[in-house]
Amino acid sequence: MENSNQTSSGSFFLLGLSNVFYLQGICFSVFLIMYLMTLSGNVLLIIVVRINSKLQTPMYFFLSNLSMIDICFSSAIIPKILINTLSKDRSISLVGCALQMYFHMALGATECILLAVMAYDRFAAICRPLHYQTIINKKICILLASISWGVGFLNASVHISLMFQLPFCKSHHVNHFFCEMPPFFRLSCKDTRPNEIVLTIAAQFIVLCSFFLTLISYICIISNVFKIRSSQGRDKAFSTFASHLTVVSMFYGTIIFMYMKPRSADLPEIDKTVSMIYTTVTPMLNPIIYSMRNKDVKDTIKIKLFGLST
Repeated sequence: MENSNQTSSGSFFLLGLSNVFYLQGICFSVFLIMYLMTLSGNVLLIIVVRINSKLQTPMYFFLSNLSMIDICFSSAIIPKILINTLSKDRSISLVGCALQMYFHMALGATECILLAVMAYDRFAAICRPLHYQTIINKKICILLASISWGVGFLNASVHISLMFQLPFCKSHHVNHFFCEMPPFFRLSCKDTRPNEIVLTIAAQFIVLCSFFLTLISYICIISNVFKIRSSQGRDKAFSTFASHLTVVSMFYGTIIFMYMKPRSADLPEIDKTVSMIYTTVTPMLNPIIYSMRNKDVKDTIKIKLFGLST
């Protein structure tokens, strides 16, 4: 009970990325630029999809969901990083930490599942074009998106309720730049193996299943691309899906590393770099990779938003 009271009444202190003054300035500038690019790119995509009737398709419905996830995902983490980077007080309340961890877990899991859904959508469109309208209709789109969001937030609820039953009596200094689960296991004076087992099982179920479904979909798509007779069309398709697969692998790979590696392999500085990739880099890249190279999107931005002629 004493340990629980200590946990519930205290604050945590995020050690951040660096204590060197000029490095703090660099970190602040980099995170600010990435955050602004993430917000502008994803908000722009949502607006473009809303104002162009040609983009009222399942693919862009899922992309709009992805953009909303990335906006919320980054906003749950980066503003606090920016404040802490320039502030001497790097404390965060228990409630604030729990909320940050909850939304990070929920939105991360939702994005994992949604990426698999998007890959399946592209598989159905390219490999089953005659049956596409039947396979991916409006009801199915809403159902798949709802499942992605529902599973993500349910998963986070389970982990957060288990996490904050632990007594954090070793230290309240978190060697990280936001409240993420793996660094918190090192702070508890209670055996955290049950929590870690639950976390690993959930990661295997959500992340690995989503990754393999995504990979299988892309393999089927690429094998279908080989049937394109035009070398120019084939090269363009390969270029598109290679960039998609790169950013997807970056997202899944860093999460798998962070949440499925053995505890003995914990290296705080490497963990910070890995976390930075999937929390700040991929949300910034997603709208660029998935949509900004699309002609309809570029034309909508030029004509309807900026009044330029093509």
